[in-house]
Amino acid sequence: MLSSSALPLDGLKVLELGHIVAGPAAGQILADMGAEVTKIESVNGGDQVRQMPGSMAAMFHLLNRNKRSVALNLKGEGAAIFLQMAKTADVIVDNFGYGAVDRLGIGYDVVSEINPGVIWLSIKGFLPGPSEEQPMLDELAQMAGGLAFMTGTEERPMRAGASVIDIGAATYGIVAVLAALRQRDAGDGRGQRIVAGLYETSVYLVGQWMATAQYNDEHSVPLATMQQGTRMGFSVYQLFPTSDGNRVFVGIMSDAHWARFCAEFSPDDLCADARFTESAGRLAHRAEVNEAIGALLIKYTQDEAIAKLKAAKLPFAPIRRPDQLGSEEHLTASGQLCETPLPNGRTAHLPKLPFRASGFEMTIRNPAPVLGADTTAVLSSLGYSDNDIRKLCDRGAVAIPAHEEAS
Repeated sequence: MLSSSALPLDGLKVLELGHIVAGPAAGQILADMGAEVTKIESVNGGDQVRQMPGSMAAMFHLLNRNKRSVALNLKGEGAAIFLQMAKTADVIVDNFGYGAVDRLGIGYDVVSEINPGVIWLSIKGFLPGPSEEQPMLDELAQMAGGLAFMTGTEERPMRAGASVIDIGAATYGIVAVLAALRQRDAGDGRGQRIVAGLYETSVYLVGQWMATAQYNDEHSVPLATMQQGTRMGFSVYQLFPTSDGNRVFVGIMSDAHWARFCAEFSPDDLCADARFTESAGRLAHRAEVNEAIGALLIKYTQDEAIAKLKAAKLPFAPIRRPDQLGSEEHLTASGQLCETPLPNGRTAHLPKLPFRASGFEMTIRNPAPVLGADTTAVLSSLGYSDNDIRKLCDRGAVAIPAHEEAS
């Protein structure tokens, strides 16, 4: 295991004013790559996810690993403490509501006066424009931005099965942050403010369908109801049932794929049919081809079908639930999952960032912090005495863990 000093963002100081998903996801990307990310949380319970009912609180432990926690009352004395911390920050991330940090007196305009090199990432509902003050959430962005329409049906738009807009906006925002850091360090040392939009992220994700609609001058059709393979030029590109009640998605998108399918599954009558030898013929007779393939695959269990599809080196995917992924062979063998303590005492196997680098290795260096775990250490580094910190706690300006209060 490589130490944090081997990580590319070692030495980068980040303050995260993040809550729920988008802000914490942005902070997590930076933290996993070695930045010192200090999460600024409310003295009244911290990040809302900590207080969510049932298992939803487990999400906190995924998105906030490798961070520190400082609990401040930003509506009082805590704002001044935040500004002291901001003087030495390289990056600040927030996903507060429109204008919230400015109303608290700690926004980019204030911070950049005392720290001209700071790069501030705001993840908002909209980029600057007519709708920028409108509240927006992940699912709402999927609805307004076309993604829910493409995922569900015309009658029943449906959100994607994950917080893809929150996480997507966070990811694109961090791409911009890394570019801004390079620009700052190669230029005059000045930072800048970056805004990432939830709505615009949804629109970007459906850009391919915007292009298709405008190219063909036609009404968009949801993926759930369109003949996807036909519209994308693929004759075989769909789910097929297997004998054990499971399903497998198969893609045959070239003549080479078709030849390998025939060699592995040996459907002599099907492969001898000249109508299906080339892609154009298979596409013209798409219904017959898929009916025949379905009749073949239903003879096998999912595992048997997967083995043969692997042997044929064809594109395929079994249908899996998220609860099955913690023990999935590829993820475990490739080291893509890291053991993560959960609030109920269990240990989960949760995903690392989805890329691999030859020069550094990311892992969980520290589990998600308890609320205010690093308040004392940070205030001490700013010159506050133990007595000062106790008084700040008494006034509700900061919060520290219960065990520190007892000592």
